[in-house]
Amino acid sequence: MLAWKVNRKWLLVLGMVLVVGLLAGCAPQVDQTTSTEDLLHSKSFWQRNVVYYFALTLDTFAGWFKDSYGLAILLITIIVRTAILPLTLKQYRSSKKMQALQPQMNEIKKKYKDNPQKQQEETMKLFQQHQVNPMAGCLPLIIQMPVFIALYNAIYMNPEVRDHKFLGLALGEPSPWYILPIVAAITTYVQSKMMQSQQKGQPQMPGMGAMLAIFPVLIFVMSLNFPAALPLYWIYSNVYTIVQNYFLYVRSSDKGKEALAK
Repeated sequence: MLAWKVNRKWLLVLGMVLVVGLLAGCAPQVDQTTSTEDLLHSKSFWQRNVVYYFALTLDTFAGWFKDSYGLAILLITIIVRTAILPLTLKQYRSSKKMQALQPQMNEIKKKYKDNPQKQQEETMKLFQQHQVNPMAGCLPLIIQMPVFIALYNAIYMNPEVRDHKFLGLALGEPSPWYILPIVAAITTYVQSKMMQSQQKGQPQMPGMGAMLAIFPVLIFVMSLNFPAALPLYWIYSNVYTIVQNYFLYVRSSDKGKEALAK
């Protein structure tokens, strides 16, 4: 039984790594285009109805910033992350509910310590009763992945982005000296540690801790071969998340401690 649980845990971790790798753009590359308009006349539904609008949005935003595609990617990152903010707030509320349910969850563990299956069933009943979703933390990441794929294709197929330089880096080519992959991995690690620190004592999916440890390495390896614009987008997204988590968790936690001290 124990061996099955261990194997299931690592199979889940491997499955999540493979899914993240696939969603993050490890798809067959398509022919590059000579203009954004070419995408509108493509035979591919994905290119014509999704990638085209991402490429057009990048062109429009870059025009606002004197043809700076680095700032255009920053703006599109802020828009995407703000759009999924309701899911993040739902995750935050779910996390708080789970903290409040911790004593009851400990009682269930104590009562059914010799019956893991019954322990899991009773814990899930408790979650359903209080409308808590332990998977809520994965939703923002899952929602971002299709955007990441579309942005990858838009960057790869947009000649303006391919030939553009931002802060001395060619956005259409892999980052030299591993600069952006390293920063992307570090910021991913920081936001993963922030997430873990706020979920201490809470039940997690099997293998989630290992997944959070592997994810920065995965981002670094993938970023080595991606156009520099992709790790740049990931860095922007990570910084947004770090700032967001600071105000949601760290600041709110400090205010709660101050209130208790009074």
